[in-house]
Amino acid sequence: MANTNTGFKKNLRGIVFRALKAAIKGILFYIIYFVLSQLLAPVSTLVPGLQQMIETFFIVYIVLMIVGDLTSGTIYQHFFNAAKALFVIGYLLFSLRGGVFGTSFENVSLMVDLRLFLVIAVLLSLLGLAKTVLQAINYMSEKAEITPI
Repeated sequence: MANTNTGFKKNLRGIVFRALKAAIKGILFYIIYFVLSQLLAPVSTLVPGLQQMIETFFIVYIVLMIVGDLTSGTIYQHFFNAAKALFVIGYLLFSLRGGVFGTSFENVSLMVDLRLFLVIAVLLSLLGLAKTVLQAINYMSEKAEITPI
């Protein structure tokens, strides 16, 4: 009976630790979002929808990060990390619209080419996705049972 009680306490301690870690990471990312939104407030009047794009990105990224931390030690952690990497890639491609922006303000027309930034950001996200896939393969190989032939 004492053995199952200590096992329960160990599992409960692990769950509480993961929840606390996820909460702290979520709070830190929210602080980063808050500071970033304050710094970009003057720019958001010039670019329509910028505040909503940043807010949506941070909400989904923080949720995926928290769920990934809560499921650490399981295979689902790697699924959520892969989803996070794919979300970053998709959101960059969707929000940057191919990397070329054009806008006009009063009688000034401005065109900005961000394709190089887009390629670098997507490649870095693909690197994160590859890391997650390799971690999932490593996790599954560690959990595999060895059966004698």
